[in-house]
Amino acid sequence: MRFAALHKQSYLAAMTTPAPDAAARSTRIGLMQATGAYLLWGLLPLYFMPLRGVDAGEVVANRVVWSLALLFAVVAVTRRGARLWLALTSVRTLRLLAASAAMISVNWLVYIWAVQHHHVLEASLGYFLNPLVNVVLGVVVLREKLTRPQLAAVILAGAGVLVLASQAAEGLWISLVLALSFGLYGLIRKVAPVESVEGLTVETLLLTPVALAYMAWLAAHGGLALTASDTLVTVLLLIAGIVTAIPLLLFAAGARRLPYSVIGLLQYLAPSIQFVLAITLFGEVVTTAHLVCFALIWSGLAVFVVGSLRARRV
Repeated sequence: MRFAALHKQSYLAAMTTPAPDAAARSTRIGLMQATGAYLLWGLLPLYFMPLRGVDAGEVVANRVVWSLALLFAVVAVTRRGARLWLALTSVRTLRLLAASAAMISVNWLVYIWAVQHHHVLEASLGYFLNPLVNVVLGVVVLREKLTRPQLAAVILAGAGVLVLASQAAEGLWISLVLALSFGLYGLIRKVAPVESVEGLTVETLLLTPVALAYMAWLAAHGGLALTASDTLVTVLLLIAGIVTAIPLLLFAAGARRLPYSVIGLLQYLAPSIQFVLAITLFGEVVTTAHLVCFALIWSGLAVFVVGSLRARRV
């Protein structure tokens, strides 16, 4: 009887033991997803460098075409067809996504060109600038108010850009185009009434006719690398959709599970990896102007992050 009572007591205790915290588990999963996305984005130069002999436009075209095939599969598996149709039948949504598609295509084209022409350093600078560009766009377009830390961060970043510009840095335009195009892309997607998967699918669908037309033109003029004899190049172009869509989908999933402040910290992971790759594996030269510029921007980012964390605690 005593054994039965003890057994019953232990059984009841086990039944009443709290289950693992679902919120904590969701945060851990989100952290892994977002970290995975930024790691993949940071390592992208390693994927694009073997394609340096391929026209940058063709690389973008392959990213678009094969991403669309993958996204259609995702939409079908997750049963998002009805949501996709709503996005496609909304004139306002289509206009916004056409604009965001133009911005992301410019971003991809310039980034790939930069990697192919040994400007990874300037590309990383562009993505370091991006969070601060977002702040400026929020003030100018959305009429948001700047906090003192945000204002200080923007001033420091602006000073860094001026230092680099004063030295007539030939790759500064790459940094500015990348930061502005991705900042505008994020702004448009923020106001577009569509979820991440459907939005990305519509953007890709809108770009596909242009991508196919460009690939057809290259084929007609004997310049299509996809059908060339180089097996490695062909394989790399065929997996362009996976390389493009996977980090975007990981980011979208992670962003839903994580606080914005955590995403804000993680976003510096990708350009940091690119910076290290630029000065080590790719052997790009870091000038004094580069060092001063990066130091000012990193200082601005530090002020920005600390200010954001403090504001979140209030």
